[in-house]
Amino acid sequence: MQRRPLGNTGITVSALGYGAASLGEEYGPIDLADSLRVVPEALAIGIDLFDTSPYYGRGASEVLLGHALRGVPRDRYHLSTKLGRYDQQHFDFSPRRVRESVDTSLVRLRTDHLDLVLCHDVEFVEIDRVIAETLPTLRSLQREGKVRAVGASAYPIAALRRMIVDGDVDVVLGYGSLTLHNRQLEELLPLCAERGVGVLHAAPFDMGLLTDSDPPAWHPATPELRAAVCRARALCAAQGDSLARIAFRFAVDHGGPAATIVGTAFVDQVRAWDRWLREPVDPTLVREVGDLLQGAPDAVRTVGLPENN
Repeated sequence: MQRRPLGNTGITVSALGYGAASLGEEYGPIDLADSLRVVPEALAIGIDLFDTSPYYGRGASEVLLGHALRGVPRDRYHLSTKLGRYDQQHFDFSPRRVRESVDTSLVRLRTDHLDLVLCHDVEFVEIDRVIAETLPTLRSLQREGKVRAVGASAYPIAALRRMIVDGDVDVVLGYGSLTLHNRQLEELLPLCAERGVGVLHAAPFDMGLLTDSDPPAWHPATPELRAAVCRARALCAAQGDSLARIAFRFAVDHGGPAATIVGTAFVDQVRAWDRWLREPVDPTLVREVGDLLQGAPDAVRTVGLPENN
């Protein structure tokens, strides 16, 4: 699998990363035995970046990921976790909680250092306080050797831009913002390249929207966007392909982010990713699907505080 440098961090990651939210049952119940086989399978296909958070399963994701990686040499993988968000409405980016969170993550993940620690979903809080209090505390932990690189995750590009311009970050993680219908993250790539900030992107399927079945009822996509996705799904099927594979390859092949992060609790899905990476993709189909979806209304949503959008 291709590996790419993560900004100026000195870390090189696989082009595909594994997102462990599913291990915390964020997308539904899992079979514990089967889900623990996913991590070794991800390692086997060349994935070396594993992303999690205390928020996923309220700690369960970190615990299970740490268990699944037990016995694997530490230099074979990179760990990315987060802090600041601990429940649907519970955010705490205070210096004391930052230290507690990092130490807890180290125990859950069975390691002595974290490669990346990201301020989780900063669009929901006052970013000035994250910049003034949270980031300096993370830099202290970096000097102590507990953390290699620090950064932030968010959906709105404006929130990530604030963290880059006014903060002191090594990495940013966008989600659902470099997809077939929403390419906002591209706006940040020149700034990140100029400042040596690493870029990661998660949710290339936009939380189940760009797949081969209808998204969950709670998905925030408008009826108009859902209808456009249905047309894109039919276009792919008519060409003997799938919307999920086209969405996957669009994100991974883009090359702007160092890695695209996807998650699952199923071994068969990891094997499908491996096939999708190896099989040729029709660039004309990718372009046609992208053109169809780029014109869809309400492709970009407001998330978090209005001032952070």
